[in-house]
Amino acid sequence: MKNSEHFGELTSRMNHFREEVLDKKPYICAKRALLATEAYKEHLNEPPIMKRAYMLKNILEKMPIYIEEDTLIVGNQASSNRDAPIFPEYTMEFVMNELDLFEKRDGDIFYITEETKDELRSIAPFWENNNLRSKGGALLPDEVSVYMETGFFGMEGKLNSGDAHLAVDYQQVLQKGLKGYEERVKDLKEKLDLCMPENIDKYQFYKAVLIVIDAVKTFARRYSDLALELAESADGKRKEELEEIARICKKVPYEKAETFYEAIQSTWFIQLILQIESNGHSLSYGRFDQYIYPYYKHDKDLHNITEEQAIELLDNLWIKTLTINKVRSQAHTFSSAGSPMYQNVTIGGQTPDKKDATNELSYLVLKSVAQTRLPQPNLTVRYHKNMPKAFLDEAIEVMKLGTGMPAFNNDEIIIPSFIEKGVKEEDAYNYSAIGCVETAVPGKWGYRCTGMSYMNFPRILLMAMNDGVDMTSGKRFFEGNGYFKDMTSYDELFKAIEKGMRHLTRMSVIVENAIDLALERDVPDVLCSALTEDCIGRGKTIKEGGAVYDFISGLQVGIANMADSLAAIKKLVFEERKITPEELWNAILDDYTSEESQRIQEMLI
Repeated sequence: MKNSEHFGELTSRMNHFREEVLDKKPYICAKRALLATEAYKEHLNEPPIMKRAYMLKNILEKMPIYIEEDTLIVGNQASSNRDAPIFPEYTMEFVMNELDLFEKRDGDIFYITEETKDELRSIAPFWENNNLRSKGGALLPDEVSVYMETGFFGMEGKLNSGDAHLAVDYQQVLQKGLKGYEERVKDLKEKLDLCMPENIDKYQFYKAVLIVIDAVKTFARRYSDLALELAESADGKRKEELEEIARICKKVPYEKAETFYEAIQSTWFIQLILQIESNGHSLSYGRFDQYIYPYYKHDKDLHNITEEQAIELLDNLWIKTLTINKVRSQAHTFSSAGSPMYQNVTIGGQTPDKKDATNELSYLVLKSVAQTRLPQPNLTVRYHKNMPKAFLDEAIEVMKLGTGMPAFNNDEIIIPSFIEKGVKEEDAYNYSAIGCVETAVPGKWGYRCTGMSYMNFPRILLMAMNDGVDMTSGKRFFEGNGYFKDMTSYDELFKAIEKGMRHLTRMSVIVENAIDLALERDVPDVLCSALTEDCIGRGKTIKEGGAVYDFISGLQVGIANMADSLAAIKKLVFEERKITPEELWNAILDDYTSEESQRIQEMLI
């Protein structure tokens, strides 16, 4: 692969590794599902938090591991790169329904062997009416049934998925190691007064965290042992590399990181394991250049690393990031085509004392992303008025490569918005991009703020124009204010829309409450919660309210489309009166196919 001279090229082995990962056919992997089922069956009597801990322990201790020939960073999610594990505790419904269809899809094709099909069939009965999808569906009140049946609110991607849309506290992981978390949990657990009923749940949470930390340490040390085993038959430079991999994996993430290489490997282990624990997407790296930079500067000052070596490790990390994969239902792929994982890396921005945060590593991240040119990770640059011109120019050079990255987030807008919502100033200045377009405070943010109902504004507009009746299903969603063809003013239309939006927003809250409750009760994420402040201090998981910031909000789609539509209607129908309400309504019903309808469509455009 050739890159522009401006950014340089991948080393030969990273280029080979990149092509190998991109060319790899993605298969469905049953290993995680089998091990999860084994743990759940063995611990049937345990509370959900303990089931989850023992499940992750079983997976990390027994799943197949490997070390690729070209890699310097180790850790795999499934039996081979780009394979998608199955998460039966969330759902098996679409998996079993599409078992023979994965290879026949128009897009997001996954291959599956007959052996894997048989393995999945063998565990399916255990999960029938015994997973998040079925339990969450049972929680939904009858009052929202019409919205679920018609697909106005859907569960695809919500009850099929776990927590993510956040970044854990990578800085604390690197500075303290999981050992630091372990010590804090042991201390808090020992001090619990178990005569207080609320402390029984805290006790179970702390017990679960200790199990998971030990499991993560075991997982990393499995790679240490494997690296030493491979080193025995290697020679020269590769032998030395494998021995260094073994040393690092024996240390991190349990112990604190002290070098750039250790920090990168520790970060990858956590990023990886969180996506083995739960199949949520948009798990992001947070402000990567801020928490990794001290390790790069330390090594560079001591002449222990060159810029070229650092870039190769970054290139390696982004290629490993691409190995993470997720199989979605066929219905979900219509809105998430391309198997996106939305693992976002944020660079630039400002420090809590309002100074420019750009550093040497910020530039190296841009350079490495330019060299790898991959769809993952997503890259976001935080923009502000005092951003160095050189950094802005470099970011633009990356954009010119045509990968759609980096995205820009405007500090001048986002930081004041966070502060207005009650986020502490120092935390607001530390925000990062999460997933595709969301923003959050890394290490302190729970996953409730990105919404789950995807309320469709243009569809609401059409309902308001149709006396509250849904144009897609023909069912009444709310009591309307009449038909658009009979309306005489823009205010009439706007009041009808407002009425519909208020009603449907209430319905969306009901749906999201039920989904949240199901996630809280049945699939609490132990490691993710432990690494999010201050779940340990509060003795609660993320979904129970353990995060410092636990904002709840919906997610709306088509906002700009509705704004454009309303502007056109206001101008052409009610101000200039170039189109009558009835003419526009007939054109909508005609789907702009007739000659007269197309004339009206041209005016609207």
